[in-house]
Amino acid sequence: MTTTRAHAHEPAADPGLSPRTPPAQDLAPMVEAALLACDRPISPSRLAAALGLVPEHDAKDEGARERGEDDAATAGHTRRAHGAVDQAVGLLNAQYESTGRSFRIERVAGGYRVMTLPAFAGVVAALTRERDAARLSRASVETLAIIAYRQPITRAELESIRGVACGEVLRSLMERRLVTIKGRAEVLGRPILYGTTRQFLDHFGLASLADLPTLAELKPGL
Repeated sequence: MTTTRAHAHEPAADPGLSPRTPPAQDLAPMVEAALLACDRPISPSRLAAALGLVPEHDAKDEGARERGEDDAATAGHTRRAHGAVDQAVGLLNAQYESTGRSFRIERVAGGYRVMTLPAFAGVVAALTRERDAARLSRASVETLAIIAYRQPITRAELESIRGVACGEVLRSLMERRLVTIKGRAEVLGRPILYGTTRQFLDHFGLASLADLPTLAELKPGL
């Protein structure tokens, strides 16, 4: 059985997508299912791999792309796959908005995650307040805030600001993977430097540290 040639009047394929890439309306339900099933952000690379748009090993080696080590063909295919995921997310968000849904898909900590709109934060907070209180004590929140705004920071600098020992709190925050070691300061004794993690961004719904509120924004609530 032979394959007929495309007629001149047939629409051309989208040059921005590979022949393997389904249209956004076909990808959208799969993207939605993946995001609803996961309680943490999913990077575009992992979504693309889950959808079969790129090989699994491409998703696992995101660092190579960030360092520019991919060849041109692989990089181009990956960009098209990410573009297809972005289009599917855009389509889903448009559907959510047009139907008055209480959530959207947002970019958080380098990935996508389904998040409740601010207008419904009170309802969610009423259900999660006790759980969140159990997760982070006041001392932990204060310590985490200092690290977030002053990072990288040494333990001595942290304790100087707080006025109390922070060893136990630091260990707790590291166990929760909200804080990590960033290196050592180039001063006498080379003390350890601490900073926040990607999980910190996820926990507080931030896309990057640039999204931290400024002092001017915080003052009305102080």
